[in-house]
Amino acid sequence: MMQSRTHTCGQLRLEHVGQTVTLAGFMENVREVGAGLAFIVLRDFYGTTQLVAETPEILSVIRGLNKETTIQVTGVVRERSSKNPKQATGDIEVVPSEIKVLGRCLHNELPFEINRSREADETARLKYRYLDLRNPAVKNNIILRCNVVAAIRKAMMEHDFLEITTPILTASSPEGARDYLVPARKHPGKFYALPQAPQQFKQLLMTSGFDRYFQIAPCFRDEDARGDRSPGEFYQLDMEMAFATQEDVFSIIEDVFPPIFAKYGTYDIASSAPFVRIPFTESMEKYGSDKPDLRIDLTVQDATELLSGCGFGPFEGNVVKAIVVTDFSGTRKQIDGLCAEVEVQSGNKPYWFRYDENGEIVGGIAKFVQPIKEQVVAALGLEKNCFVGLTCGKKLAAQKTAGVFRNKLGNFCPNHMNKERYEFCWIVDFPMYEIGEESGQLEFCHNPFSMPSGGLEVLLQAERGEIDPLTITADQYDLVVNGVELSSGAVRNHDPEIMIKAFELVGLGEEDVKSKFPAMYNAFTYGAPPHAGIAPGIDRMVMLLAGEDFIREIIPFPMNKNAQDVMMGAPSEVTQKQLDELHIKIDLPEQE
Repeated sequence: MMQSRTHTCGQLRLEHVGQTVTLAGFMENVREVGAGLAFIVLRDFYGTTQLVAETPEILSVIRGLNKETTIQVTGVVRERSSKNPKQATGDIEVVPSEIKVLGRCLHNELPFEINRSREADETARLKYRYLDLRNPAVKNNIILRCNVVAAIRKAMMEHDFLEITTPILTASSPEGARDYLVPARKHPGKFYALPQAPQQFKQLLMTSGFDRYFQIAPCFRDEDARGDRSPGEFYQLDMEMAFATQEDVFSIIEDVFPPIFAKYGTYDIASSAPFVRIPFTESMEKYGSDKPDLRIDLTVQDATELLSGCGFGPFEGNVVKAIVVTDFSGTRKQIDGLCAEVEVQSGNKPYWFRYDENGEIVGGIAKFVQPIKEQVVAALGLEKNCFVGLTCGKKLAAQKTAGVFRNKLGNFCPNHMNKERYEFCWIVDFPMYEIGEESGQLEFCHNPFSMPSGGLEVLLQAERGEIDPLTITADQYDLVVNGVELSSGAVRNHDPEIMIKAFELVGLGEEDVKSKFPAMYNAFTYGAPPHAGIAPGIDRMVMLLAGEDFIREIIPFPMNKNAQDVMMGAPSEVTQKQLDELHIKIDLPEQE
């Protein structure tokens, strides 16, 4: 017997008819249907049960209570005369003989109707998150998250990974985003940083002789929110393997993830091993993105040579990309809407024309394409009733705009998107270096700790001017599913000599490496094993599995877009005494 109750509100069935039971939960709804009779819906974590108040004593208790009051009910189970097939307990009802108030709701009006809380204003939902979470639809996402994390943990341990926790208070390091800093009371003027990721610690574990490590790791980054990224903190499946190659990492992920996605996902079909592997440059050329949604069968073609001289001004001197959509049935209004969405999302204007059922070039920039109709039809492989989306600009801008256009067209055309499945792929062979947009100088493209493909020799060739450093690729990879980047990973640069040479190419010397990454550099000088890892995002993973568009829907207590916890009132001011203890002086700009 459980404390305060003999059964849950989702447990009673016809076989319990005639039994005296005790339930406890939230009073969700009360409906009086004439003198001396009322129906009450009682809800707990497990479900709902209908109660029927038939005596003056019970009715008087119920009438004095607000919705969402927690009560304990003792009564007899009986079969319902009007059954509810949509309710698990819809065959029975409980006739109370006693009701005790366990926790009184003091508010006549709730901030929102519990079962429709997802329709409420976001600020209200976040401020009263404890009420929002009473909604079964919201609660189920948190249950899903718990089950997914448990399944991941079980699978990783079955693959001989050890779960090891790493520090939360650590040193600030340049990882690409702003740190959250914590003042050190015993060390005036110095600060801890909350880890943006356990990157250095997990590599140090490899140098310590641990063979396989993982944790469900909290990470902290002071960055802006967006639909698939929560501000402030997030969780990732952090893993690392010693004496491992890229293939070893791939084999673990390809074994662990598909069963979890197939079991817990909105869709029950997930890619099986091996996942498709696409080099970065090919992905940008073919899909206009380094996180392609492979459920869409559309691809991007290069039309620069074909169309740059057609007389259309924006194409002249620019790269031109084309997406051909067969059996297109969109109206002019719908096409204009798609193009407007692409322009908003990409910042670049797209163009188009159609090859209609009569074999004519019509719409959009048709008058510029018509004179070279035969060449265009042949080069793009057009069939009658085709739509051709076009983008232009510098190479990267044309590619990215085409990627956005491709996604919009795929989602618009159901015959070109096999939506109800999880399609995984690996993006591989990322560039090691790039030219910084602001600096105009050579910079690391992604993770500076990735091993350059070709090792020390390729770095020396670049140093001697024998090859362009922009052609150097890294043993780095991204895991992508349904157009969402789930994770980045890499074979790590574990050799101090290679590490220093890699940094020298971007103008940083040995002393810079030693000062910025002292623990890792020193550890590597004591003989580090080759190692590789990855860190898929738990929040994004559960968001995909739940079929949600916004990551806050699968986080128990999310912040708002401004990184504020409106429920707890964080961030908040602190007392002068606290500031004095930390030797901190607040110097805010004067408000006008």
